Amino acid sequence: MIDISIEGQNGERRVLEVPEDMGLNLMEVLKAYEYDIQATCGGMALCATCHIEVLEGGEKLGEINDNEMATLDTLPDADRNSRLACQLRPDAAMNGLVIRLKCNN
Repeated sequence: MIDISIEGQNGERRVLEVPEDMGLNLMEVLKAYEYDIQATCGGMALCATCHIEVLEGGEKLGEINDNEMATLDTLPDADRNSRLACQLRPDAAMNGLVIRLKCNN
């Protein structure tokens, strides 16, 4: 298990215990914790309904693939810290990651 923190609108952080060996992506983990993520495209990096901002630990994440970059480029509020949760697979390197959900702002 690894810890990933979700920062809410008020700045409070909730730590989630995330399994790294179940083959889930971060979007699926967030849905399992009952965060309001539509996941309209089913994790194909097409809809951006799982848009997150990486507040801490971005250097621990893998490179953005072309599909993710193309989708993020369509978002007016995306920046260099933006990622799609559906494209991130939790692993040991992500322990301590801090994110904020952008998809339901």
